[in-house]
Amino acid sequence: MGETSRCASVAVIGGGIVGRSIALQLAARGIAVTLIDLEGAGAASWGNAGHIATEQVVPLASPATLRSAPRRLFLRGGPLALPPAMARSWLPFALRLVRASSRRQVAAGARALGSLLCEAAPAWRRLGEAIGAPGLVALDGHEVAWESARSADAGRRAWAQANTGTARPGNVDAAGHAALRRLSPAVVDAIRFVGTGRITDLDQLAHALDGALARAGVTRVAAEARLHRAGDRIVCEGVEADGIVVAAGIGSRDLIRAIGWRVPMIAERGYHVRFAPGDWPADRIPLVFEDRSMIVTRYADCVQAAGFVEFSRVDAPADPRKWQRLEAHVAALRLPVGPVVSRWMGARPTLPDYLPAIGRAVGVDNLFYAFGHQHLGLTMGPVTGEVLGQLIGGETPAIDLTPFALERLTGPLP
Repeated sequence: MGETSRCASVAVIGGGIVGRSIALQLAARGIAVTLIDLEGAGAASWGNAGHIATEQVVPLASPATLRSAPRRLFLRGGPLALPPAMARSWLPFALRLVRASSRRQVAAGARALGSLLCEAAPAWRRLGEAIGAPGLVALDGHEVAWESARSADAGRRAWAQANTGTARPGNVDAAGHAALRRLSPAVVDAIRFVGTGRITDLDQLAHALDGALARAGVTRVAAEARLHRAGDRIVCEGVEADGIVVAAGIGSRDLIRAIGWRVPMIAERGYHVRFAPGDWPADRIPLVFEDRSMIVTRYADCVQAAGFVEFSRVDAPADPRKWQRLEAHVAALRLPVGPVVSRWMGARPTLPDYLPAIGRAVGVDNLFYAFGHQHLGLTMGPVTGEVLGQLIGGETPAIDLTPFALERLTGPLP
């Protein structure tokens, strides 16, 4: 298979927003697609904050992150959890993160992320139309709030100096401030971003994508995928396909390891608590309480509070203290929500330089990949689907994928 040759059939492994976006793009090109997904509703795509975060251009692997880490530790009230019992999992990753945090690499990473993020909102608009559910994509911004004049001053200065790509922070008017104080009397100041967006309901998004996949003729298989090598090709057991796409989030690590590629990806776990809506406005844009590193999002039938960065094993038990702290934050802020209806924990797939891996493997004929999107899987799912669809469909991708080559971290597949 040549560099720009076209596959007639493709197996896509992974049913999150990235995998489903890729499957739809391939099917639209007349390619026979089999979507293999065992995780289903447990994937991080269906438990995130629903925030289309086009403002997060600068990789989190950076000098600023390293400087702030000590004061952001969970044991000091912050969002960063490094469980001592999991040190064998997170310490090697942390050392690679430190090495990836040079100013030169951060600048290059921001250029790379910016190339994807500048197309993220338009790609979401196109996907919403394609699946017949444009109302699920609301590109109406988000707000960041602070609870003291000191933190507001520091936060405003930081955002004013930050590279936020196509998103822009601006002031909140008097009516907006009054609305925020009705949500929480603790809010002292806030800014509102334009150029960002939200998914109005993740469950409805999943159903709309399912319907679109069915209409496109995508075959669905609920099974654990297994890969092995056959000469210069990769084979997915039980599936006949010219091409293989690994887009299984954190599960991609073990899939790739089975064929000899050791990927330095960690389970960066996040937590959420969902509440009955109470008096939270149905059309409220996402609200970040920056002093607490918590984002609150309204979905159709609930209000969700989410946060935490917990480096751990993917199969480690959830830490109930994280849910308890989210619930304590909501109570302290006196947010007008109802009782708790559910609690969730999921794993963001994160690579040490906080860039995703998107491309075609060097050294084999038919292996493609799209994983490691860290906090930006929802944001970049549709644009990832578009560029990988172009690549597999024999077209030149509209975005240069060189910075996202997995070989930057692993070398070629042996």
